[in-house]
Amino acid sequence: MSLRGLPPSEIFERAIGGERRALGRLITLVERDASEAEEIAELAHVKAGNAHVIGITGPPGSGKSTLTGQIVKLLGELGKRAAVLAVDPSSPLTGGAILGDRVRMEDVASPETFIRSMATRGHQGGLSLAVPGVVRLLDAAGYDPVLIETVGVGQVEVDIAGTADTTVVVATPGMGDAVQANKAGLLELADLFVVNKADRPGANDVRRDLDLMLDLSHVSGQDQRTGMRPEIIMTTALSGEGAPETWSAIERHRDAIAENGQLDQRRANRDLDEVRNRLLADVERRIDRMLAGESVGGVSDVLDRVTRRSLAPATAARELALKVSEI
Repeated sequence: MSLRGLPPSEIFERAIGGERRALGRLITLVERDASEAEEIAELAHVKAGNAHVIGITGPPGSGKSTLTGQIVKLLGELGKRAAVLAVDPSSPLTGGAILGDRVRMEDVASPETFIRSMATRGHQGGLSLAVPGVVRLLDAAGYDPVLIETVGVGQVEVDIAGTADTTVVVATPGMGDAVQANKAGLLELADLFVVNKADRPGANDVRRDLDLMLDLSHVSGQDQRTGMRPEIIMTTALSGEGAPETWSAIERHRDAIAENGQLDQRRANRDLDEVRNRLLADVERRIDRMLAGESVGGVSDVLDRVTRRSLAPATAARELALKVSEI
């Protein structure tokens, strides 16, 4: 039976009842920010709040997808109903995800695993605004844990730390990843480091560099949020070596933040961040419409005065800010 034409509430009931096609339809509506998206968010929010959300990030070529696939394979063997969001760069032609992580992971995942690729759609930092909504849907549908594998470029590594309960940063030998992690501020944001491709020369050097940077950082070798020093795990993702140890370290981190109250705090902060991001997105859309001359009078006159240098941009911005609420 086609899902088109059904109300979101009925599709949602089918999704939480285990119908994967219904869940896929809901995710599509959330991704497109369709008119039904707000109702879907309300339905999911009540049911969500149970899944352990794990972010896996690192530079391109570090083996994030392969490692994620090995973890997913292990979770299937443990009888866990996991879900994966592979956040890919957007295709410049279609806006769709292009890396194909989903295809690679499906080769090793259990039939119970739900895998979905999502395009960044140009959102700053590489994380689509739809990601929190999709994570909430997967949570409500009973998937636990939910893994988010990111593009691993630009600001995305920082963004993922605010989206996940546990953030895993993957580094590899020969790419200067340890130094890049320090420059990006990931020593403060990472909950766990994985040195992948440990069978290659220089892997122990990467581990040593990460240890040294942790020792020298103001974190003083210990994460002040959890009381734990971020662990460093050595893996060879192609063979699966180190995947069980990685999962055990992830679980230890979750237990620690659950015990000290940080898990609830992180989730509360995530909800507040989503409210803030959606407010900012709404204001940005209003500003774009206003500057395009829609709905509000007097805007073109203000902009003309700026170009004639009779009004400073800062003053113009203050004047126009009062008009945003009129849109």
